[in-house]
Amino acid sequence: MDGPTAFPDLDEVLSELLAGMRDALGDDLCGLYLVGSFAVGDADEHSDVDFIAVTEPEVTAEQLARLQALHARLFALPSSWAQHLEGSYVPRARLRRKDGEQYWFLDNGSTELVRDTHCNTDLVRWVLREHAVTLDGPAPSTLVDPVTTEQLRAEARAMADEYVAWAHQEPTSRWKQPYLVTTLCRILHTLETGRLVSKQAALEWARGELPNEWRDLVQRALDDRPDPWRRVHEPADEAIVAETLAFADWVVSRTRLSTR
Repeated sequence: MDGPTAFPDLDEVLSELLAGMRDALGDDLCGLYLVGSFAVGDADEHSDVDFIAVTEPEVTAEQLARLQALHARLFALPSSWAQHLEGSYVPRARLRRKDGEQYWFLDNGSTELVRDTHCNTDLVRWVLREHAVTLDGPAPSTLVDPVTTEQLRAEARAMADEYVAWAHQEPTSRWKQPYLVTTLCRILHTLETGRLVSKQAALEWARGELPNEWRDLVQRALDDRPDPWRRVHEPADEAIVAETLAFADWVVSRTRLSTR
């Protein structure tokens, strides 16, 4: 494999992304890294493309305008990968450890950078330090402090409460339903192992380790992986939603027990 991923058309988009960042930021670009599925494994043609761009100082207003123009241009490229870029621009001094601040963030399917804490997590830092694909810049271990298993577990517990609250918010689409099951399985796996694995690995672990009553729900999430974006606006089956909500409540009860 010559490029950073197994997908030559994605590699072309990433090349344009990096070139555009260099034009917009100049010497203020410290590094560019892939996180998410392309770092932890099992990335496929349906994956979004998670990145962390590290800048030396905070992005200036002039640089931000250039980056906004860059992402609008990339989104218009004749490649579906270009519509599924997602990541943050993080000042180097603030990357070392979680600080609760907002970064300039590009959401999946968006062309506009907004302030958000989305990537300001210990989970993202752990993936960046331990598994990132380096597109440009120094080794991530020189930029990020080690993240402990205790930190990962604490964050997973907090995330469980957030996702369960979201699970109970209507509507639930045919995209949201399996995404919830998958994410909750990843949270349980992190609580069990103190690390983060891919969506597929977490679901396969859950299928073998969780009580039998959840096995069909987990298998359905595995089977529903192909073409997830088509299902964003399609309502989920009410019976499956009810089962998913029951699973979410069961997961949060497990996370609370794990703190005792």
